[in-house]
Parts: sequence; C-alpha cells; structure tokens
Amino acid sequence: GSDEGRAAFIHAIAHIEFNAIDLAWDAVYRFRGLPDAFYADWVAVAADEARHFSMLQGRLRELGHDYGDFDAHNGLWEMAEKTAHDGLSRMALVPRVLEARGLDVTPGMITKLRALHDDATADILEVILREEVAHVAAGSRWFNWYCERAGVEPAPRFRELLVEYARAVLHGPFNLPARSAAGFSEEELQALSQAVE
Repeated sequence: GSDEGRAAFIHAIAHIEFNAIDLAWDAVYRFRGLPDAFYADWVAVAADEARHFSMLQGRLRELGHDYGDFDAHNGLWEMAEKTAHDGLSRMALVPRVLEARGLDVTPGMITKLRALHDDATADILEVILREEVAHVAAGSRWFNWYCERAGVEPAPRFRELLVEYARAVLHGPFNLPARSAAGFSEEELQALSQAVE
C-alpha cells in the first residue's frame, strides 16, 4: 500500500510489457516465410505493448520513479530463448502461458488498487487487460495454424508442451472466461488445470 511498494509493483508490470514489445518483434523477425497476417498481428501487438509500457512508465514517473529503478525478473525472455527454435512452441507458450497469466491476475490487481484509491493505475490495467485478450488470441490463432500445418491436434500438443516447458511457471487459478475469449478450447483449459494439480 505504500507509494514505494506500488511503484515497485508498477515497475514489475512495466518490465513485462517491455519484454512483450521485444517478444512481438522477435516473432516478426525470427519466424520467416509465414502468412502476412502473422506479421501484421505481431506488429500490432508490439505497438500495443509499447503503448502499455509508456502508460506504466508515465505512472511510475508520477510516483517519483522511472523504469530501471527496481530489479526485474527475466522469465518471459527465458521462455523465448527456450522456444526460439520452433514457432509452434513459441505461440503455445509465450502468449498462451506467460502473457496469458496477466488475464488471470490482473482483475485481482485492479480490485486491490481501487481499494487503495489508486484509480490511475487501475485504469491503466483495465486498458491492458482488455487488449491482452486480443494478444493471447493471436497466440492461439497462430498456435492452431502451426498445428494444422504440422498435422497435429492442438489440445494434446498443448498439453505436451506444458509438461515439457511450463510446469514450473504455470500457476492457477485461471481466468477461464478471458482465456476462452482468447481462443482456448475446453480441452486446453482442462489441461491447464491438470498441469498445476
């Protein structure tokens, strides 16, 4: 509830958004020879993430801090490195596991911020939450596209990738309505729940 604590919290979210900019551009650059719509999706995601970062950085400055004032974790980028060899794995795990975590936790963060009368930060998170559904949906769309191209069923492959890469970073509870809106099938939602049991 302190200003310093809220600034550290905002910084952590800003860092996620900063990484998400790089991850979107990395997908554009790394995965070649795909349909134009793939690149259009990830360029649009990069633009949204940059705007999110700028809003959060502005809020940090209002609280007397700036990006870089606090330590930050590297989980998103570590997963990007693990999936650099394969677009299917990248689409399954970065947008649909790590970035989708925001769909799960942001509603609770907004509630807590409003209880602390920090409507300015809560309003920013409302925008981010709304737009992240579309970003995760882009991951779902291209994961399914990759699966169709490879002749594999998406839900079983998603389950295998969760076990192989994501068990340590997967946490519930899950925002099932938001994840469903972002393109998760019922079978995939069940796989998420089973992976954390």
